[in-house]
Amino acid sequence: MKEFWISWLEGLMLPILSVALGVLAFGLFAWFGGYSPVQVWALLFKGAFGDAFSWQNSLQRAAPLILTGLCVAIPAQAGLIVIGGEGALVVGGLACAALPVFVNVPGGLLGTAEILLASFLAGGAWISLVGLMRQFKGVNETISSLLMSYIAINLFKFVVEDLMRDPASLNKPSTKPLADSLLIGGMWGYDVHWGLLWGLVLCVLAYVWLSLSTHGFATRVVGGNPKAAQLVGLPVNTLVVVACALGGGCAGLAGGIQVAAVHTAANASLIEGLGYTGILVSFVARHQPLALIPVAILLGGFGAAGSMLQRHLGLPDASVHVLLGLVLVITLASEAFRGRLGVAILKREAVSVV
Repeated sequence: MKEFWISWLEGLMLPILSVALGVLAFGLFAWFGGYSPVQVWALLFKGAFGDAFSWQNSLQRAAPLILTGLCVAIPAQAGLIVIGGEGALVVGGLACAALPVFVNVPGGLLGTAEILLASFLAGGAWISLVGLMRQFKGVNETISSLLMSYIAINLFKFVVEDLMRDPASLNKPSTKPLADSLLIGGMWGYDVHWGLLWGLVLCVLAYVWLSLSTHGFATRVVGGNPKAAQLVGLPVNTLVVVACALGGGCAGLAGGIQVAAVHTAANASLIEGLGYTGILVSFVARHQPLALIPVAILLGGFGAAGSMLQRHLGLPDASVHVLLGLVLVITLASEAFRGRLGVAILKREAVSVV
């Protein structure tokens, strides 16, 4: 029992310390550039959570990060490191914009559900290819998912700027905008769209599936020891591909929500790195579905604070990407200390007993 609580405490403290050290390092980075670290830290948190407007902006940015984080977290439960959420997101966004062009989609909630389902299926199909290549051809899933993102992005640009380009989009090539009846509005009059609720619900469902269902338990067994899973007769290939499909579906849904709630059409604005930031969200959350929620809100808040840093200090808006990069590097480095706290405590107790 003691080992469990030590492991739980370690799993909580390492990500918190990683984020704290990343924020500290970002302040030092700004100091080398001639800015006050204290002022940078104050504006960072003020821009993220200082008032109601900041909170709404942070939550708006967190919505797609929760879903792209699930694209990494779910396959990770099956032992795969999939980093192709950006590709699944743009494919899902393209499917969302394309469905009303080729199919007579009804207006209202039913039509919105259909375009979001198309986004989910497109993203799931895209990332399931990663699982298929891994299980049947031995292709490394990290490399293949990253390369498939580049394929998806260029495919997206070709379709949007050529095959499905709206003639009315002059300076910024786009598909035809979605009908107003298909768009996703804000929740209860706030500037936070319903995509946030989709993310919260899917995180809870993912937790329930992984923790309380036999299929989810089998997926975690495959992630822990695939050879043992094969020996006990589990369908390892199927479980891996399903995990990839579910994760990709979440990222595809993020793309569809961005189109239906933010951009109203598929265009280059959709390619803003949300899938790559989802990698960081998942690693800081240690691939735990419920932990994705606070981490996505925090990192989404950091992204929202970029404009305040630019207005008050003259720092580029994109400087927050340096912060996110520092947090990712420190988070990965912190894995070297995983398990050492428990060993040190148990050794000290053993010595005291002797």
